[in-house]
Amino acid sequence: MWLWSATEDRALNVLLIILILLVVTRAFGELAERARMPALVGELVAGIILGFLLQTFQHLTPSIWFAANSEIFDGLAELGMFFLMLLVGIRMEPLDFARSSKSAVLIAVGGMVLPMCIGFVFGQVVLPESDLKNAQSLFLGVALAITAVPVAVRIFMDLGALESRVAKVVIAAALWDDVISLFLMALLLATIGSQAAGTFSVDTMLPVVGNVLLFFAITIPVGLYVFPQIIRWFRHLSFPEVEFSMMLIAALAYAVLAEALGLHQIIGAFMAGMFFHPNVVEQHVYDRVEQQMSGITRGFLAPIFFVSVGFHLDFSAVAQAPVFVIVLTVLALISKLVGSGVPARWAGFSKRDSLVVGIGMSGRGAVELVIAGVALEAGLFLQPDPPGAIVGSLFSAIVIMAIVTTVATPIALRFLWRR
Repeated sequence: MWLWSATEDRALNVLLIILILLVVTRAFGELAERARMPALVGELVAGIILGFLLQTFQHLTPSIWFAANSEIFDGLAELGMFFLMLLVGIRMEPLDFARSSKSAVLIAVGGMVLPMCIGFVFGQVVLPESDLKNAQSLFLGVALAITAVPVAVRIFMDLGALESRVAKVVIAAALWDDVISLFLMALLLATIGSQAAGTFSVDTMLPVVGNVLLFFAITIPVGLYVFPQIIRWFRHLSFPEVEFSMMLIAALAYAVLAEALGLHQIIGAFMAGMFFHPNVVEQHVYDRVEQQMSGITRGFLAPIFFVSVGFHLDFSAVAQAPVFVIVLTVLALISKLVGSGVPARWAGFSKRDSLVVGIGMSGRGAVELVIAGVALEAGLFLQPDPPGAIVGSLFSAIVIMAIVTTVATPIALRFLWRR
């Protein structure tokens, strides 16, 4: 009887905190939209504020605090991470990579290589020696290299410039950027998961690279040739929401394969989503499944994940290494601006348009937070022991950098576009 009562109270507290966070995140998301910012910004800010308040006043509401740190809430947050990456994959606009402009490829490579190198070198210079130093430096490089495609699309859509040459190149380059990032994310997550994560010797890295290549060698042909055949077979079935179920089955299968190869489930979810597009299913089916996925993700699971990020954002740790946080954020902006803007100039864009390209590639978005959350869960920030000010603030610095770049990008683009 006592056990049932305790379980019932715990479930009630979890439901209560979910109720609170959904109300608050919806309100902040609406405020962000009215300020012509991505709703993601409002949801992130709401998550950080809720996390901060719960941490600060946990003695006043201990039952809610324990519920927020329970396995149930952690499971929902991890599910939110999974669905968020699946939705990002689904929303990647279909792109014929063979026909995309050379300038888009050049901009994508520049916007990936330069931030990646700067982040890795910066990590090697400032991070303390530990077994995980190389993995931490690689994490910084990947974090600086990511571009959020939905942020770029939303900004140009708000400006009424989605069909302009600059917007098309930025979106195409961001898509190429994401394809390259997918490989880098897989390599990073496999490196974190390996027992010798920090050594980076040939003996330890070959199996990691081999698993990553094997994953793509299996998933790409299956996505290109097997998925369409399965979809044609599924059309003959009559049970409700067959397409939505099919999408989830594919994503879970890819996630299981990723975990079996020492990667993370989010890579499988992202990869499965990329192969679900209007060239495989009818447009109305794609739109319906995308709306269903968006509803369950952005309307329920993603806010839970953002709040879980807010729980781990330690402002006291950031206060111990403010210079590191500021320099990291500045490097994130400059590396994308130069890495993407200079190739755009080489491709024949004007100085102003090259600046627009560089700024348009600077937004990071939710993928940044997902990778940071996975790295935190894997214990990437626990070495050395004690971790010190910089490593202790590494997770929070990445979250702040993602917020700043996501907020600064639309403001700067609107200013430039109006001029």
